Amino acid sequence: MKRDRVRRHLLKVIENADPGTGLASERDLATELGVSRPTVRAAIDELTRTGLLVRQRGRGTFTSPRKVTQELATGLAVPPAEGHWTSGVVAFAVSPATRSLAGELEVEPGAPVLRVTRVRYVDDEPIAIESLALPADLVPGLSPADLERGNFYRLLRERYGIAVQDAVQTIEPAVTNPDQAELLEIPVYAPILHIERLTRDTTGRAVELTRSVYRGDRYRITSKLRFDAESG
Repeated sequence: MKRDRVRRHLLKVIENADPGTGLASERDLATELGVSRPTVRAAIDELTRTGLLVRQRGRGTFTSPRKVTQELATGLAVPPAEGHWTSGVVAFAVSPATRSLAGELEVEPGAPVLRVTRVRYVDDEPIAIESLALPADLVPGLSPADLERGNFYRLLRERYGIAVQDAVQTIEPAVTNPDQAELLEIPVYAPILHIERLTRDTTGRAVELTRSVYRGDRYRITSKLRFDAESG
């Protein structure tokens, strides 16, 4: 469909642009992509509803501005999510760390990194896709089956003596690409939550980088906030 082609083009523009970047006019986009202006407008309207684009009256359309980060809670144990969770591993391989990944995991570039992608199910329904990366020398002998059953952090503690302690996590809205939609069994461009987490153990060592997408229609995050006299 022409509208899908326009949407894909706009998503690529959004991915590569800085926050608050102005888009070309509807007329210019229509000419560039060989479609009608109503087709361009419909695609822009859809991405505006998901929050990826922002219209400013009299000025045009822009990529969403830089997000405000709010620390929701600190010093609290993370409770287990509701439901019966299971996993299915779809990718499991060791490869050399890129310079970027090495920096995040605090290992040397080229160091062996285990990369795992698994689909998380709740009561047999796909809810999330998790992509994990961890230094391979921390988990010798780990197999795909280990990541399809039980609690991974408990396995790290009991088998490898790695006790995770804290993590920095970011959450952003997004929409599914075709591969994600197929694994989650939902339409392309459906709303999702993109969650990235860097986890450290009790020694402060980075042990896991996880990038996950969760279905927006089936998953939500709640937090308890505490206010004081300076809160506004």
